Amino acid sequence: MGKSHNAAVAASAGTAFGVRVDSLAVQIDDVPLLESVSFDILSGTAAAITGANGAGKTTLLRVLAGLMPPTAGSAHVGDLPVDERSPAFRRMVAGHIGHTSFARDLTLDEQLTMVGVSWGAEVPTARERATALLDDFGLTRLRTRFAHELSSGQAQMFSLALAIARPFDVLMLDEPEQRLDKERRTQVARILRGLVAEGTTLLFASHNAKLIDAVSDRTVALTRS
Repeated sequence: MGKSHNAAVAASAGTAFGVRVDSLAVQIDDVPLLESVSFDILSGTAAAITGANGAGKTTLLRVLAGLMPPTAGSAHVGDLPVDERSPAFRRMVAGHIGHTSFARDLTLDEQLTMVGVSWGAEVPTARERATALLDDFGLTRLRTRFAHELSSGQAQMFSLALAIARPFDVLMLDEPEQRLDKERRTQVARILRGLVAEGTTLLFASHNAKLIDAVSDRTVALTRS
């Protein structure tokens, strides 16, 4: 998807972009993992990355999160070029891409509190945030459990809660609907739209049409030749 005339006009008018991608591509040993793609996402909006399996949705998110270098092209998140070594970039971007590593000896409440404290929150503030997240994700009654004791759906909800327990401006999620039933997907959609309403730029890959319709302001469709 190329950059639109509207995006160019918005840029000239000083509109803030949350994500800007220009001719980004990834290949390994001449095998394309992501075909060249360009797009702009306005700050404070939600974009769904769509496409068939193998189109490069996860690869795109990994590049934008600084977890994987592109073969060609460039990307900016906010005003910053993607660079996982940059403290400012790491502070700006949070995400849930791939498997989440849980602390086996900490309860759900303790893990969420630890994340908040590790990003500079005072302990009482981090505890309040942990309590709110457990409530939002329907995990309050499990607050003293350990992550390895959760069901697959509960573990997915907890992974998403961990992703947003720290400060961020841009949130990247890879198929947040995985292992979630209809009720939990609706719950997650409500949480994500709430974050966008507060100013978060959201970029998420998904195959679920209902989640895409409920959360996204626009889509970025990836194709593979």
